[in-house]
Amino acid sequence: MNNEISTLLNKLDGSGSDSEYKAVDELRQLGNQLPALLYQKYKQSKKWGQRASCLYHSTRYARDVEDAVMLGVLALNDKSKAVRYRACMLLAYSLNLEVLPALEQAKISTDSETLKDINAAIDAIKHQNSNYFVDRSHSGKISLNVN
Repeated sequence: MNNEISTLLNKLDGSGSDSEYKAVDELRQLGNQLPALLYQKYKQSKKWGQRASCLYHSTRYARDVEDAVMLGVLALNDKSKAVRYRACMLLAYSLNLEVLPALEQAKISTDSETLKDINAAIDAIKHQNSNYFVDRSHSGKISLNVN
């Protein structure tokens, strides 16, 4: 990984700052290679904000890029509730039936809030409708907007 990419990845801190979004805009020029870099960044990150940011910015790739899905599965057991939420959202957006066993397994050791997120992700995947992750009553009035 070159220094410029590394510098940009280091700006992903989960703050939502202008510098973070400018870095993401530049990183998106890498296209489908970006989730692999975010996967590596996630594994090195000590701060939950950085890890959550990696998931957030991988979500848009979750239907097409295996590294994004692998990141979501890995993060299901993160120590941070916010990161686990982002992992569930990413997997819900992926609509990938192959992640259902990982979601079921993650139910074993988690808090009640994350359990709701896991169940919502499972519901979205089983119904092949990512909106159900945020529209948990299936009202049709709420949709999941991915960056």
